[in-house]
Amino acid sequence: MNKFLNLPAPAKLNLFLHVVGKRQDGYHLLQSVFQLIDLCDYVNLEGDDSGHIIRKGDISWEIDKDLCVKAAKRLQQLAPNKGVSIEVNKNIPTGAGLGGGSSDAATVLIGLNLMWKLGLTRKELMEIGMELGADVPFFIFGQTAFVEGIGEILSPIEVKELFYKVIFPDIHTSTVEVFKSPLLKKSQALSPSLNLQKELLEFAQKPFGKNDLQQAAESINPTITSAVQFLSNCGKPRMTGSGSAVFSASETENTLEDDTKLPPHWKQWVVKGIKKHPLYEWIPE
Repeated sequence: MNKFLNLPAPAKLNLFLHVVGKRQDGYHLLQSVFQLIDLCDYVNLEGDDSGHIIRKGDISWEIDKDLCVKAAKRLQQLAPNKGVSIEVNKNIPTGAGLGGGSSDAATVLIGLNLMWKLGLTRKELMEIGMELGADVPFFIFGQTAFVEGIGEILSPIEVKELFYKVIFPDIHTSTVEVFKSPLLKKSQALSPSLNLQKELLEFAQKPFGKNDLQQAAESINPTITSAVQFLSNCGKPRMTGSGSAVFSASETENTLEDDTKLPPHWKQWVVKGIKKHPLYEWIPE
């Protein structure tokens, strides 16, 4: 029996997130920089020839709606007799804007591609990932990226390795609600002549851009505002994704460490940005 244990599925931060348009099908067009961080879920895959896909672990949603199950079923179309048991050990909270569910699904795709000897390239896996969710291709792309469209246009970008303090105020935000909010902000598309890499050099002192979803998310969940205030002594905090997690950046780890006591059930981490996905080399080009 094949076993791949403790496969990392890292979280991401949106260093900025601009809403720059809307497609005819209703999907919003975005520009963002996605930064991988070393806060990870861990995925266990146990393969067999049963043809069954089993999902283990503590999940609070319907199994058929689970992105990991959807990822396995999609690859099973290419390996009809293969089965797998999937267990996810969660550290990344759901509904936080950290991409945990998408990252878990990406790690399942990466792991099963190797376990089932499918030989799919990075581009092919990214195309499958897009069928599952807009953030999944990024985790297969596997490196810091300037992201456009609905998440399908990715360009590698070099940013300074920074530390981040992340606070999750134990409340989940509905991405659908945020995008429907009349408070949703919009930005002009970045100029092609802008040297974004240069603009991001001083991100810790002077965070580039903004998060156009933040005002809408705070109006839905005012607790996000409180989380921003808790981080105000650690730089210039902002929300990631559609929330509810917020973060602040620093060039040194010790400047993010403080003794501030958070409200009950809130979570916080001091993490480091990582340049590439830990499983980056598992995917053939």
